[in-house]
Amino acid sequence: MKDMHYSVKLDAFEGPLDLLLHLINRYEIDIYDIPVSKITEQYLLYIHTMKELQLDVASEYLVMAATLLAIKSKMLLPKKEEEVFEDDFQEDFEIDPREELVTRLIEYKKFKEAAILLKEKEYERAQIFSKSPSNMEAYINGNDEEREVTVDVTLYDMLGALQKLLKRKKAQQPIQTRITRQEVSIEQRMSEIIQDLTSFKGRRNFFELFEGDVGKGNVVVTFLAVLELMKTKQIFVEQERNFENIFIQKNEGVIQ
Repeated sequence: MKDMHYSVKLDAFEGPLDLLLHLINRYEIDIYDIPVSKITEQYLLYIHTMKELQLDVASEYLVMAATLLAIKSKMLLPKKEEEVFEDDFQEDFEIDPREELVTRLIEYKKFKEAAILLKEKEYERAQIFSKSPSNMEAYINGNDEEREVTVDVTLYDMLGALQKLLKRKKAQQPIQTRITRQEVSIEQRMSEIIQDLTSFKGRRNFFELFEGDVGKGNVVVTFLAVLELMKTKQIFVEQERNFENIFIQKNEGVIQ
């Protein structure tokens, strides 16, 4: 029986610098004074472990391993001191072999922290829902009372008006009352509303249409009759400004 190997590719780290930062944070190492021998040992341990688990190791990880070994070798070599005698002062011009690696790690850390911050901002922005900007020129500067503005009345405006009406009816209803049921069809109520608007000869307040209605059933019938008249364009429904009274007028252009 042949040996069966289970091969897995795991992107646990985003690159060799990410792995190095992980080791630095885990062992609480000063990034400006990296003990190359210790960090190289731990880094190679991770590489060997990934190979033992048959995880695919990218070439960049092997390049970083070679870089760490090279830095470790330089750190083990005896330092060459160039003495410059100037006013009895000595200076060491030996360059730290870790300097380039530290610079790369610091830059990578900055970008990683910025990426985390941007990810958090993205999540916060995803929780916000906005609407398209509204044209408010009609309400900027000047007196609103001198400006004639007609707002399109939608079904939601009509439902809002009905809600106000029902609250008003409920407040005006006596504690004890006797309700007599009257069967009124929507078609009959539509005809009554048209007759009322014809005799009135002008606009009527939406709430005035419900003055003769007693009980919630009659209110609903009248409301449905108004919606049907709007749908068949037998009446005009206007509102001068948002949240103000709704007015109803007969459409004289429609033949009954």
